[in-house]
Amino acid sequence: MTPLRRAHKYGAIATEVNGIRFHSRKESRRYQELLLLEKAGEIRKLELQPKFPLYVPVLLGSIAGRVPVGSYIADFRYRSGPKGLLVIEDVKSTPTKTALYRLKKKMVEATYNIVITEV
Repeated sequence: MTPLRRAHKYGAIATEVNGIRFHSRKESRRYQELLLLEKAGEIRKLELQPKFPLYVPVLLGSIAGRVPVGSYIADFRYRSGPKGLLVIEDVKSTPTKTALYRLKKKMVEATYNIVITEV
């Protein structure tokens, strides 16, 4: 784990593990934990930074559709346990739980019918 030069606006220190840059030490530690769980067979299909497009519904006359308005990027996505349950994780501290984050989280959970786990 190598600290990088530039600090995050919330005081987190960017860190590199296995050539992968993480926004914080906490996130890089969680990645290392997940790697151990994957190696032990507890989880599988570990992904970093899964992206979820966000849309709003629109109605133009009689035409209904969706308009992209942004995206939400989680920290990790993987399958857990013998049934392969989908887990979406976001490493958060109190200062990073901003109003925008909470809104995007709610939109993703409603749109994709998933639950985002905060670690």
